[in-house]
Amino acid sequence: MRSKDQKGRARPRQADIAKAAGVSQATVSMVLSNRTTTRISEETRRKILELSGDFGYSANPAARRLAGGKNRILGVFTYEPTFPIAGLDQYYPFLLGIEAEAEQLQQNLLLFTSASGEGRSRSIYADGVNQLGIADGSILLGRGEKRDEVARLAREGYPFVYIGRREIHGADISWVTADYESATYDVTRRLHDLGHRQLLYIGVERPEEPNLDRFAGWETARAELSLDGSVRRPAADADLGPLIAEQVSSGVTALVIETPDDAPRVFRSVKELGLNVPGDLSIAVLGDMSLPRARKRSWSGFGMPYQEIGVAAVRLLVELISDPSVAPQTLKLPCHVNVGKTVAAPNTSENAPAASPSRPL
Repeated sequence: MRSKDQKGRARPRQADIAKAAGVSQATVSMVLSNRTTTRISEETRRKILELSGDFGYSANPAARRLAGGKNRILGVFTYEPTFPIAGLDQYYPFLLGIEAEAEQLQQNLLLFTSASGEGRSRSIYADGVNQLGIADGSILLGRGEKRDEVARLAREGYPFVYIGRREIHGADISWVTADYESATYDVTRRLHDLGHRQLLYIGVERPEEPNLDRFAGWETARAELSLDGSVRRPAADADLGPLIAEQVSSGVTALVIETPDDAPRVFRSVKELGLNVPGDLSIAVLGDMSLPRARKRSWSGFGMPYQEIGVAAVRLLVELISDPSVAPQTLKLPCHVNVGKTVAAPNTSENAPAASPSRPL
């Protein structure tokens, strides 16, 4: 039975146009989807287009998209919750860029929250099936990823782009990230230019790719600028007070914090030691602290190109979907400087205060 429009009239079909033009329905389909070949004459093409206008034919958008094997749906899969308040710190700016570029490219978005079951971690292959398959391709993001299933996704040829550098054993994948290495070099260089020569780098206990990129920038700057820099990677629950006090007593005038997650506890430890920031001790954070958890203080360091990363991920994904022959690609986008108020020239006076639990911050 033929479908009808809102006024109850039967909607014209490609078969009706084909009959009137004296051609096959396949020929009509090719012309209306702009997939003409040299086998279809210009006269025939023009006749079909004129008849489609006369008939008032309008292609079904879903059918037109599916005809090419694509439905213009891009998936977004996160290994961590996206909507809770804590998640907004990390994901909200990314999603702004993803949404804006998807709309620009006339793509729809589908958020996946697949999990293996109640209380279990999220999984792309919940119940053993690729849950992302209903989308043409997907953007993946989040920490705690299951690298074996990311590798499986790559082996299957499913188009995806990871936000954040991921080196997956046995698979080459596309990713988009911030240029942490260059940004860290610039932050360290700024400390040097202000007069700091002894620095302490405080990193995470178990570094992953983003941490390693930052550390590479630190190492390059330290060697090039002949800085006296030490590195510590304390446990997440370690008391940082004694470590910082020891380093300050030995001449350290600036701290470089590898991840924004550690900045608040470092600052608390410095406060408990009675040191003034930045008068007595400068603190630079290798990441964006302009998020809700840290708006009370203007931190020095660098900011993340969140929205730009989201935009670039969508563009790259659409390219991979459009041309399956394209090899995996990787992009590093520049960060921006956060001058902030936690970095200044070192206090070189003879009466520069030592760490003391009695001095106010």
